[in-house]
Amino acid sequence: MLKLKGAYNIKGNAKIESKGQRFELVDFIVKVGSVSIGPSFRGILVEVEYTPCDVPGNCFELLKEFMQGFMGSSVQSPPQLISGKMNELYLAKFTVQQYLEHFNAFKRVQAPQPAGGRV
Repeated sequence: MLKLKGAYNIKGNAKIESKGQRFELVDFIVKVGSVSIGPSFRGILVEVEYTPCDVPGNCFELLKEFMQGFMGSSVQSPPQLISGKMNELYLAKFTVQQYLEHFNAFKRVQAPQPAGGRV
């Protein structure tokens, strides 16, 4: 068995991606993507942007109300990264940082097993 130890390595850097659709509704842009790591589905990401607003604190209540219309009461507070920057100009790097946080969370979650146990 010791001879086989180096022959098989689990791929630790599998490709993670979010693919989906982009919708525009007046001043809102909604992106809905399914997240997968390699061939394995892991979850869904939803990104919402209100284009006339560059300062999150000026429009979070409007964004929250809009998102609750299709996501229900699961939308309560701003993302942790944004909550400390509510009165700052929103930058594209904040979106990238949020995607990285979510991707890392998806990586930590165990992949769902098929119904009935292992195949």
